[in-house]
Amino acid sequence: MPFYQKQGQFPHKRHTQFRKENGELYHEELFGTIGFDGMSSLLYHNHPPTMVKEVGESIDIAPKIAVEKNMKAYRLKGFDVKPTEDYLESRVPVLTNKDCTITLAAPTASMTDYFYKNAQNDEVVFVHEGSGTLKTQFGELAFSEGDYLVIPRGMIQQFHFTTSANRFFIIESSHPVYSPKRYRNWFGQLLEHSPY
Repeated sequence: MPFYQKQGQFPHKRHTQFRKENGELYHEELFGTIGFDGMSSLLYHNHPPTMVKEVGESIDIAPKIAVEKNMKAYRLKGFDVKPTEDYLESRVPVLTNKDCTITLAAPTASMTDYFYKNAQNDEVVFVHEGSGTLKTQFGELAFSEGDYLVIPRGMIQQFHFTTSANRFFIIESSHPVYSPKRYRNWFGQLLEHSPY
């Protein structure tokens, strides 16, 4: 049986006119990462999700390749990454290939001036140090040391920290990130022996 989560008000039938108390229409958004074929969520907004208030200056987070076709072993000292106030500017790519990029980050301040969306890759964020709240268009998710945050591509996000010392290990995957099939039933729900 499929699993649904409903928060707030919603119509009894999908893809139909859904009005507010004052008669104005809610704006419908179908969020999915594989077009209309994969798992998706239906969101209703007070304002059109396509309405843009401002487009800020972009920050290039593409990795710069230092050594290509490497055969030499390296020791990576992740905790030597210098803490930086801004979340995006603190991200330091350390390994990359066509499938994924391994990034380390040490942000010290919450994202309050902007939201971020990785439109190309799914992200898995492991919290080495720190705690706070991940805000998305689906709601808020509290996190702390030892947590894994799986953020699908296209998810609008903003990190708010309750600590100033934060350390993240981030995997950006060009392929969708799912839990392993051996831990899921036919409907995609986690089985009892799943490690998470």
